[in-house]
This record gives sequence, structure tokens and C-alpha cells, in this order.
Amino acid sequence: MSNETVQGLAGRIRSEVSKAVIGQADTVDLMLTALFSAGHILLEGPPGTAKTLLTQCFAAAIDLDFGRIQFTPDLMPGDVLGTNLFNFQTNEFSLTKGPIFTDILLADEINRTPPKTQAALLEAMQERKVTIDGKAHTLNDRFMVIATQNPIEQQGTYPLPEAQLDRFLFKHVLDYPTRDEELAIVTGHGNRTGMRTATAFGVSAVVTAAELNEAVASVANVKVKEDIAGYIVDIVRATRETPALETGASPRAAAAIAAASRARAALDGRDFVIPDDVKTLARPALRHRVILSPAAEIEGRSTDETLAALIDQTPAPR
Repeated sequence: MSNETVQGLAGRIRSEVSKAVIGQADTVDLMLTALFSAGHILLEGPPGTAKTLLTQCFAAAIDLDFGRIQFTPDLMPGDVLGTNLFNFQTNEFSLTKGPIFTDILLADEINRTPPKTQAALLEAMQERKVTIDGKAHTLNDRFMVIATQNPIEQQGTYPLPEAQLDRFLFKHVLDYPTRDEELAIVTGHGNRTGMRTATAFGVSAVVTAAELNEAVASVANVKVKEDIAGYIVDIVRATRETPALETGASPRAAAAIAAASRARAALDGRDFVIPDDVKTLARPALRHRVILSPAAEIEGRSTDETLAALIDQTPAPR
């Protein structure tokens, strides 16, 4: 499959999602980049910014199984993974699979459950398999977690552990829509009764599983030249050297940016990565992998501001 075809698949998905979701073009682009680079994405934003609807429509546009877990304080790991139950008729244990056995998983409000339950996702996100009572169960190669969370300042939230955050390729922060977008939302959605769902807006699958597999395979052929690889490494290493960050990003982050940049290039119809691909993806790929220093916090600096400065200061290849 050519990168022009990858671009076409992405266009079909964007068009289908836009039937229900107004705006959020940057969010959809990052979700597509994560999809085509076999990554996971964390969406953070206040309630009412269409995080859940966007995920439902995105999943509905692709011919893959979709599952949802509503994370709550009393959710247990077994509620996510499933459990072996004893069948008295056969005198054997049989597996009752949990909602994690799907292709695209919406982990809704993931930070409203304790870290013990959040950790149930770790193996699945890293290795695409689940171990229950010592037995491994393989998930689909296209298994993708799209998690939503409310800002951590809100009541009833738990901060995600570093190991959990590191499993996400991107963390994207959603903002409120512009006035024109909000007006379009009120005009288009304000006269609807009942719950807003992908089905209600007529969103349906426009990309098959076979097409998606072929597209992901073609993304691996996108070239990352040595100077671009060096640029990615320089940005990541800069996060470890600045006093504004207490904890910098790991080599895994550099590899993740390279993989995502390949997908970004393919989505633009190119078979090679350019510096702008890296610049566009560096902040969403790093903001959840670094920790501000206490001094920077006292000065009122934000993680995004610090990363933006580091990216601007790192010389890009010509």
C-alpha cells in the first residue's frame, strides 16, 4: 500500500468522524497517528469536550471490535481482564473474558480508579497480551487503548503512575472549542434529544481491518534519515539536561517519536520524515513522560512551555 493510500484511509476516517464531532481536528490527527503507529493515546480535558463521543465515532469508522470500560473507584482488575470461573457441569474452569478483549478499547475516565486497577492495562498495552491465573491470552495486533481523563485538579481523581503514562504514545490536552465551533455545536446538536452516539449521527465503518493492517505495514517503510534520528535524540536528551525538568524522557520516548513521525509522514503522503513531523509530535509524546522541577513550578512555568522552549532551542536539520 502506498502512502497516498494511507492518506486516503485517514481522509475517510476524518470525514466520518466529522459527521458527529465539530472541530477537534488536531485530536483526530493525533489519534490517526497513534492508530497507524500501533500506539495508544490519552485524552485529557474537562467534561463536555466530546472526548467520549470522539472516541466512539473514531472506533465506529473502522471495522474493528470496540469495547468500553467506565473506570470508577470500586472497579477491580478482574472487572477489566476477566476471570476463570468453575463450571460444575464440566468440573473445569472456563475463562469469562473481560472488556479488555477487544480491538479498540475506550478507557473512560481512567484516572477515577485506583492505580491497582489501572495497572491491569500495563501488560496489554505493552505486549498486547493478558495473563490470567498464569496463562497468557493474546490480543489483536491492532489492539489500541484510547483513554480519557479529567484534569487531575478535579475531585475524585488519581494521578496515573509513571509506568502507566509511559505506555501511552501521546497525551493530548483538549481545550474548549472556539466560539464559531461552539455555535456550530449548539446549532447542530442542541435540537437533539437523548444521548449523542456514533450510531445516532450515522457514523459507520469506512476502513476494513485488512486495509488497516496493510496501511500499518506500509508505514514501517517510511524512512527516518540519520540527521532526523539525531534531531529526535537531541530533543529527548535535552529534557534530561535542563534544570527546569526534574525527570527527563527515556530512550523509549525517542523511539516512540520516531515511530509516530513515520506515521505522520505517511498521513501526509510522504515516504520520508521531515523535521516538522518531529516538532509537531514532540510535545504530545513527551508531556506525560517528564516532570517539572520544584523551582520551575515555583516560577509558574508549565511542562508545555518548558518543552516548547527546548524544542525551539534544539537545532533542526536543514
